[in-house]
Parts: sequence; structure tokens; C-alpha cells
Amino acid sequence: MNRTAFLPGYLLFFLFTSFLSAPSQDQTPKYVLVIHGGAGVISRENLEPELEKQFRDKLREALDTGKAVLSRGGTAIDAVEYTIRVMEDSPLFNAGKGAVFSHYGTNEMDASIMDGATLNAGAVAGVGDVKNPISLARKVMEKSEHVLLYGSGASEFARKQGLTIVDSSYFFTQRRWDTLQRYLAKEGKNKFGTVGCAALDQYGNLAAGTSTGGMTNKKFHRIGDSPIIGAGTYASNNSCAISCTGHGEFFIRYTVARTIAALMEYKQLSFHDAAYEIINNELVKAGGDGGMIGVDKDGNVVMMMNTSGMFRGFVKSTEEKHVTIYGDEE
Repeated sequence: MNRTAFLPGYLLFFLFTSFLSAPSQDQTPKYVLVIHGGAGVISRENLEPELEKQFRDKLREALDTGKAVLSRGGTAIDAVEYTIRVMEDSPLFNAGKGAVFSHYGTNEMDASIMDGATLNAGAVAGVGDVKNPISLARKVMEKSEHVLLYGSGASEFARKQGLTIVDSSYFFTQRRWDTLQRYLAKEGKNKFGTVGCAALDQYGNLAAGTSTGGMTNKKFHRIGDSPIIGAGTYASNNSCAISCTGHGEFFIRYTVARTIAALMEYKQLSFHDAAYEIINNELVKAGGDGGMIGVDKDGNVVMMMNTSGMFRGFVKSTEEKHVTIYGDEE
């Protein structure tokens, strides 16, 4: 006997429509967060096991911080800021607390953030007394009519916004100071330590941010790609959210972040193919080292570099979580 024949018509309709609207197991993730802690000459031979563990643990902490924001219904912008703050507060990365020293023995930090829903953006450069430059970049985006503030002007704005101002001694770490001395003695090797984050939230909005201490031994108040919207950072709900790391001059010249997004928007390339074209073709031919991480509007993650390693990881609402360092890691 067909028992459903005795069910009222309205109940049959309810059961049928409920079946159609039930979420599938392979649906697009509700949210995604992807990070990097810099790309460069990173190999198992030059990274001690204990230090490697510290990097992996801190990357996981950063991912967990961003996931906590997104899982509670927080915005992509919030997730990006709070995630990057974790890495800025760690001496492991070349950003915030761990910022490298310039030729003059000072710390000159840059940061930027961008909202993919509005294309609004904020950035700061040459900052030496703000504890979390990424938070200052967000204040520039939301509380000023400008996109990029520099040096003492950026610090003055930070004070007016009530951000934490610290003495320059806060940024001193012996490891970074020793690295400067090796550079001054012409023994340094080129390494990149920028940090960044890109996120897709439950509302379908994208955001990206980047923070860095720049290059060790940099002169003449050099500014790289990290605070340049379209070069080191870009986000648009039409395509993707990206944060870059590497030799900034090349990322500026090739407007790497925006060009990847444009290839997706105008040439209909996939996120992976667009990133590969720029990172592993255009930059390689030009002699530019580095990488990028990001997420597109459909929740697809790309973490790509043309160097031997990049500190990187991602987490999704599907509970998928991954942290990797070396180029040969899946």
C-alpha cells in the first residue's frame, strides 16, 4: 500500500518543496579565508624544525581567528583585519612586531585593505609607531576621504582615531636587527616576509588586506607594492580578493593583483589560470619573485608562488583547513 496516498495534499507539497530546497553536500562554501606570511627562499634546509613548528602554529592561530569571525556571521572586512593583526603581533613575520629594519635602523611599515562590495580601500605607508598598521589602513578607508596616507601624517591620523601608538622599541627584535647587520655587511639574501589575507563571507562579499615591514636595508623611504591598491592588494565582488608578497617593484609595474582580477572579468579566465599567467609567466619572464593568495566569488582558493616557498593556508566553512610552507607541499 502506498502510504503517501493518505497524506493531505498540502503536506505532500511541503515535503516535495523541502526536498528541492535541501542543501547539497557539495554546495559552495558559506565562507572562505586564505592567508600568507611571505614568500621567498624558504626550504627545509634553512628552516629549523622548531621554527617551522612556530610558523605553522601561528598560521593556524591566524586562520582560527578569521574563521571565528566568519562563522559568527562577521564580515569579510572584519575577518581580514583581525586575522592580519594576529600575524602583525607576532615577531615571526615581517609586519608589525616583526617588521624588518631600514638602512637607517628604523621600522617603516606599509599596509592596505580593500572592500570587494564597494571597491572602497585604505592604505598607509612609512609608518613607524602604530602597533597594527592594518587597523590604521581600515580607518583610512572608513573614516577619511583618502585612500593612502604616509609617514607622520598617517601617525597623526591614527592618534585622532584612537589607535594604539607605541614607542619604536616595541618593534625591535634581535633577529631582525641581526639580519640588517648582515645586509650592511653585504651578506644578506633576498627574503620576503609580507603578510596578507583574503576572505569571502556568508553574504557573498570579498575583502583583502596586506601588511609589511618592507625590505631589509631599504633606503630613501622606499615603498613597495603592499599599500598600492591593484598591485599588492585588490578585492572585487565581480571576481576575487587577492593579497600579494614578493619583490614589490615588479608587482607595482605589472599591477599584479588587479591584472589577475581583470583577466577573470574580461577574458573569463579561471582564478587559477589568471594567477598562473601573471605569477608564473609574466613575472618570471620579467625576473620578479613572489606569490599571491586569494579567493574568488565562488569560494575557489588559489595560493601560487614562483619561489621555493610561501607561508600559506586556508580554511572553509566545510571544515577544510590547510597550512603549508614549501613549494613541493600539496
